[in-house]
Amino acid sequence: MIIVLSPAKTLDYEFETSGNHSVPSFLGQSSKLIKQLKKKDPKDIASLMGLSDKLAVLNYDRYQSWTASKKVSNDSKPSMLVFKGDVYQGLQAEDLSKKEMEFAQKHIRILSGLYGILRPLDLMKPYRLEMGTKLKTDYGKNLYEFWGGKVQKNVLDELKSQKSDLLINLASKEYFTVLGKLPEDINVVSPAFKDYKNGKYKIISFYAKKARGLMAKWIIQNKVKDFEDLINFNSEGYKYSKSESTAATPVFLRKA
Repeated sequence: MIIVLSPAKTLDYEFETSGNHSVPSFLGQSSKLIKQLKKKDPKDIASLMGLSDKLAVLNYDRYQSWTASKKVSNDSKPSMLVFKGDVYQGLQAEDLSKKEMEFAQKHIRILSGLYGILRPLDLMKPYRLEMGTKLKTDYGKNLYEFWGGKVQKNVLDELKSQKSDLLINLASKEYFTVLGKLPEDINVVSPAFKDYKNGKYKIISFYAKKARGLMAKWIIQNKVKDFEDLINFNSEGYKYSKSESTAATPVFLRKA
């Protein structure tokens, strides 16, 4: 089983880290992207990514100082601990035990515009490069064409090594798209989370993102490996709805 997550824009390097770490699988590809990004001035970066001048300068500086780091440092730390967006508020990776982090390292994968795919303990430098960015490279007009089938092959190889066909999609459409058209024998399960508001259940972005993190944490802590067990997810008031669910899209409802 592999669980895929989106990354987050909010990063935090203000923590001490010790113990095991790993190196991203596609550092060479990341270096090629950085080489392209280093050619751009802050104005180009602002236009390409729709950023404010302040954020454009910040990311210009990040690209200029980026290295293919393989050692822990003040600005090179495990990815799942660095990300601090909505999903990761639910996941709370800093609270996981050593055994739980080992399970996460085997089964959690974070899709990334710059790194392609990250394991929880893969070292990551600060960056901003969303998967939907239309960055032209020698490989095509955007990041989907740059990554081609590399990310999908990585995931399929992982599943094969685990003798599993289960892919749990807790990523956004923007990021999941990089996996392309998956083989029909892969069991893709994409949970949906709805909250009750104004008389009906609907997907509310902030809560749905946090719920993806809650489910990832629940899977890790309960060492879930079969998709049938997902219906038992019940963190922070969410409950499985059989009537709204399909095999590919289990739906979880919460009424405040």
